[in-house]
Amino acid sequence: MQAVQELVAPTAPSLQFDVMREIFTLLAPYHVGGKPITPQTVISKGLTVDSLTIMDVIMELEDRFDVTIPMHVAADIVTIDQLAEAVVSQRARR
Repeated sequence: MQAVQELVAPTAPSLQFDVMREIFTLLAPYHVGGKPITPQTVISKGLTVDSLTIMDVIMELEDRFDVTIPMHVAADIVTIDQLAEAVVSQRARR
């Protein structure tokens, strides 16, 4: 959860910030070691998650932000920043 506190909130609320904060919150239990979770963290290497956990996180984000991330998009997500961008991108298409 430390990484969430390190985020600096923009002056105006932004979807990107909200998505990133939610991702950090969902992934915090899978963080080990002293290295902070950052937008550049590779999800499958920087955290103790498996593919099922990643899909659970994606489903939580879909519910929270009322989006659907297609499987072909989800398959290409490597970093936390890419995951956030996928949510923001899908939200913009609504």
